Amino acid sequence: MTRLPAHHERHLVSRIGWLRAAVLGANDGIVSTSSLIIGVAAAAAKPGDVLIAGAAGLVAGAMSMAAGEYVSVSSQSDTERADLARETGELAAQPEAEVRELAALYEARGVSPETATAVARELMAKDALAAHAHDELGISAGTAARPIQAALTSAATFTAGAALPLAIVLLVPPQLLVPAEAIGSLVFLALLGAIGAYAGGAAIGKATLRVTFWGALAMLATAGIGRLVGTAV
Repeated sequence: MTRLPAHHERHLVSRIGWLRAAVLGANDGIVSTSSLIIGVAAAAAKPGDVLIAGAAGLVAGAMSMAAGEYVSVSSQSDTERADLARETGELAAQPEAEVRELAALYEARGVSPETATAVARELMAKDALAAHAHDELGISAGTAARPIQAALTSAATFTAGAALPLAIVLLVPPQLLVPAEAIGSLVFLALLGAIGAYAGGAAIGKATLRVTFWGALAMLATAGIGRLVGTAV
């Protein structure tokens, strides 16, 4: 009998860990830096002041993103470890109850009681904790929290995103800075939305519209505040 070759698939869900942090970082970098630049420029600040404000926003934002991602994902990781530790104790104290619990999960999906129990016993014989982590807790190698990866990804993509609107300050005459910054940043956001949607297998048009809408709203708000403050001062 000819043995068929193994069928390997690369699922998009395996990208969740880094894709979320990457899109969030780049989006925040573009939106926050361009909004800051537009707000300062709208207040009739000097080009040098606008550049300094944008550069400071880039550095502060990158550090903030890294710290925030690390803290938040570390909290998720701590919760996962606590659940795994609890599950380890339950497996040691009442293994038969854990077999029934795992089998009940399979029965709820439509598996017959006999088959569900057999599958639960076989999986637990190989790696009981992994079986419960995956099917009971929803924790797997592909979706487990990785704080350092999330922090580094967010900081790097924020920096890359923030560098784009900052470059416009260097390339565009001061009198055209506000409209050029707004248009350029919206183009960057549209590209980011399309790339993120493509990488995640989502609808490109919807993702692009969503990202550009909220970016435009943020820039409009900061431009209005900057103009009001500039007029008052």
